[in-house]
Amino acid sequence: MGGTVIDVMKRLIKLKNKPYKDRLVHLNVPTLKYRRLRGDIIEVFKITHNIHDETVSPYLPFNIKTNTRGNNYKLLNHSFHYDLRKHYFSARIINNIWNSLPNIVVNASTVNTFKARMDKFWSHQVVKFDFTADMTGIGNRSGVVIS
Repeated sequence: MGGTVIDVMKRLIKLKNKPYKDRLVHLNVPTLKYRRLRGDIIEVFKITHNIHDETVSPYLPFNIKTNTRGNNYKLLNHSFHYDLRKHYFSARIINNIWNSLPNIVVNASTVNTFKARMDKFWSHQVVKFDFTADMTGIGNRSGVVIS
């Protein structure tokens, strides 16, 4: 963004009558929903790569079936009988998002490399600037080149 505080305030005043989504796009600020999902995925990366403290991180079992699509760190999906449990960290992330990331993203050697690759893979997500949208999670594997 850059500039002085006055420049930022002028931009905000000009955007005052615009819809929230347009303001986010103009300022290049992702929605809170997107930032939370991104943070959760980064935590899963840390857990699966043993960067996290094992005494406080949740247990995330790996899916040992290798004949299915997904990445090298594919986690076991959970199914729950009660709606309360489907909002747990492990179910919220594994079932929808983590397992659909490609190997080039999850095989990153550092957290910063993972973040950069994930941001590139998710660059066209609608939820980034539209909080009413849902995360597709899978993106377009064939059309995205990550290097």
